[in-house]
Amino acid sequence: MQQITMNDMTSSPRWSAFERFTKRSVWPAYAGCVWAFLYAVFVRFYQAAGGTIGLSGQPRSPETGLYMASYIMGVLILICGFILLGLVKPWGRIVPAWVPWIAGKPIPRAVILIPTLLCTAFLLAHGAAGIVTRALFLASVIDIHLPEQYWIDMDLHDMALWDLLVYEPWFLMMGLLSGLTAAHYAQASGVSPSALKRSTMLYLLFVVLLTALFICSIVFDFVEKISF
Repeated sequence: MQQITMNDMTSSPRWSAFERFTKRSVWPAYAGCVWAFLYAVFVRFYQAAGGTIGLSGQPRSPETGLYMASYIMGVLILICGFILLGLVKPWGRIVPAWVPWIAGKPIPRAVILIPTLLCTAFLLAHGAAGIVTRALFLASVIDIHLPEQYWIDMDLHDMALWDLLVYEPWFLMMGLLSGLTAAHYAQASGVSPSALKRSTMLYLLFVVLLTALFICSIVFDFVEKISF
């Protein structure tokens, strides 16, 4: 029987098309920045200002808990969108002039790629696991439990619909855009095609395992044990 080697898998036309696409495409970075801006402003900052659309329950301490958490998350999401632009812009590869001692030096590739890929894995796993578990909940296959110390009352059905149709798709799309941008940056910064292929396959395996962990944490209700 003919054996299929790793080289055969990574030299397929699909891999070549992926390399060409990510090498010349910078639009995912711009789309990701806009996607982050829309979510930060119209969801996080809106809720931080007291907006209730998209909330399916009454938080116990909105002024000190929900509002501040939404504001902080909105700022972090805006920063993430700005970082995506840095991956495709020349200024994102050089240490800024205001940084003492190392100003003007090239930023090591790993310093940018590793945090970006970790965040991308979280976004993809969060979105995929959320869509799967919310769909299973709405189909009455599983139950979802929320920490009672955070909410006075919660409409779980309404929450699942919002998550399935709005929040989790945003995470999934943001992860895809971030991943495509990271692949472009990797090629632009000198990562060889063979290394990119091997790393991508291992990375996808990591994302699948992380997604499975997130799904299990929701299905078997040990979310709080792995949260930090």
